[in-house]
Amino acid sequence: MARYTGPKSKIARRFKDPIFGPDKALDRRQYGPGQHGPNKRRGKQSEYAIQLAEKQKAKYTYGILEKQFSNLFEKASRMKGITGENLLQLCEARLDNTVFRLGIAPTRRAARQLVSHKHITVNGEVVNIPSYSLKAGETVGVREKSKSLEAITDSLASKTQTFDWLEWNPGQLEGKVVGTPTREMIPENIKEQLIVELYSK
Repeated sequence: MARYTGPKSKIARRFKDPIFGPDKALDRRQYGPGQHGPNKRRGKQSEYAIQLAEKQKAKYTYGILEKQFSNLFEKASRMKGITGENLLQLCEARLDNTVFRLGIAPTRRAARQLVSHKHITVNGEVVNIPSYSLKAGETVGVREKSKSLEAITDSLASKTQTFDWLEWNPGQLEGKVVGTPTREMIPENIKEQLIVELYSK
């Protein structure tokens, strides 16, 4: 499965959740996509279908491919603690997600592009791997020659949200991972236990 690059509103309407950010189309039409969306009667979903949909929702939210997501789950299941919470923490630790959380990019997709195009540094060194997993104490910054990019300055200017596990230095355009988020700190509307149940079958 290739990374999804199609209409974001269509996916948001499927899950009835703005997983890619604020969505005017979802606000106007809170029903499934397609010509039969408003009137289609959906039968009761099976337990498997509900669990699968939740996994798909998580993958779309974080922009992770099937194989990568499966590997993250395997890693989460070997860690101490609650597997579902571990899984979300691993998703949050990705470099592209952290660039998004710090406000350097307005979306995860935009953050992935900044990382891939070598605009982002980790501990002062350029890293162009979006899936790079950050640890507490590591710093994420904007490459010196990229600090004047309009896409970055505009995103930072509209930044409104901060997260307890991240510190931001506006003077240096650099953030620091100061800890691991608890489940309560992660704002995503994902029922991770359903994903655990799916992989446990």
